[in-house]
This record gives sequence, C-alpha cells and structure tokens, in this order.
Amino acid sequence: MSFVVPPDAYERYMGRYSEPLAGGFADQLRLRAGQRALDVGCGPGALTAVLVARLGAGAVAAVDPSEPFVAAARSRLPGVDVRHGVAEHLPFEDDGFDVATAHLVVHFMANAGAGLAEMARVTRSGGVVAACVWDHPGGRGPLSPLWRAVYDLDPDAPGESDRPGSRAGELAELFAAAGLRDIRSSELHVTVAYPTFDDWWDPMMLGVGPAGTYIAGLDDERREALRTHCAELQPPAPFEITAVAWSAVGVVG
Repeated sequence: MSFVVPPDAYERYMGRYSEPLAGGFADQLRLRAGQRALDVGCGPGALTAVLVARLGAGAVAAVDPSEPFVAAARSRLPGVDVRHGVAEHLPFEDDGFDVATAHLVVHFMANAGAGLAEMARVTRSGGVVAACVWDHPGGRGPLSPLWRAVYDLDPDAPGESDRPGSRAGELAELFAAAGLRDIRSSELHVTVAYPTFDDWWDPMMLGVGPAGTYIAGLDDERREALRTHCAELQPPAPFEITAVAWSAVGVVG
C-alpha cells in the first residue's frame, strides 16, 4: 500500500470524495475564532484548507507521513505549519491545540489506538478530537463497487473492510479506549458524478492506496478481466456513487 505518490494522482483517485467530505466533517467540529487546529494525516490538504478558511492559516498545523503530500500542502497553504511525521509520534507539544482531526486517516494508522492517544495528548483539556472513516465493511465506501468486482474474481483479495474504525460503532470504541469522553457519532454522505466509465476506472490505475496497490500487482490479463467485470457491474454512464463515512467527535479530559 502506498501514498508516496504524486498529489495529483491522489486527487484523481480520492480527492473528488475527500474534498466535499471535508466541509461536512469540519461542520461537526463547531470551530470558533481564536482556536488552534491540527490536521493529522493531512494528505494534500483537503481538510487543512477548510480549517484555514475558518480559522486562518496561522491557527492551523498539519502533519503527514508522505513527503510529496507535505510538499503539496505547504505549497497550497502558505503560512500553515505542515510537518513530516506519523500519527503515533506527533511532532507537537502537549496541550497545543483546541482541535485535532484525522480525515480519512485512522484506518491507515499503524496503531490506531496510539494515534488517537497522541491526538489527545496534543489537545488541551476540554478540547476536541475528531475523525472520520469510510464505511468499507458496510459496502458504502467510494471504492466498494471496485472491491465487489475484485471479490467476485478473487475471493481471497485483502480488501479494506478489516481496517480499524471502519465498522459501525468502532470509531467510538477507539475514542473511548483513548480516554476521550462525550463521544458523538454520525454518518457523512458524499455523492460524486462520473460522466464515463473510464473517468471512474482510470484513477484506479495510479497505484494509490490498497486498491491501487492490488491492481498494480495484477498481470495484464487479470487486470483487464477486472476492468471488464467492473464495467458489467456499474450502471450505464453517466452514473453517481454515494459514499458514506463514519464520524466521531470526542472531548479530551
């Protein structure tokens, strides 16, 4: 699995979902002027940009393990403190933020419990930690149509349904285990339109994330068989895909 890819590859692959999702996710944070916010696993800056629009660049910091994404976020959002690092070892001091967020990141943390505990550590008492994750086990993620086709042809494919925080209620459980309180859970919905089948399929070939890594590992014959089966399962173009993410918000201390 790789996210060390050109930022524009990620934007084509997932940005059309993560960008609109970021606004709805940020609405749940109840941000106020004067607060400081941290975006953990910021990627190219989908949520970071929303935080900047609401709080100002000087009030926002971000961190990501992908050097290309760090560079992209710095270029996109001058004035934001964007650092290279991982959620499990955040390069920030204790109690430095009012809000710490993880936008479509928890399920990719090497240790989700440690990552959330770190987010709580850098957030002041009474501050907010928030995260959202696609509903992969429920078959409602943006890549669920692809994985359905994959499993038809390769039942033993790794998939993404077993990643931490993905099943209903699991984010809240992880939040509670990290010591967060007053946890609020909800669903977020995003609908994306595709004018052609290739507009949907081509980004899958860019090697981004678990699905891209899986497809890149197929030989030409198996890859073409997957493409053909995906085309059979999708409705005639143009079509839309509605994706659902779980969201959780908890209070520190």
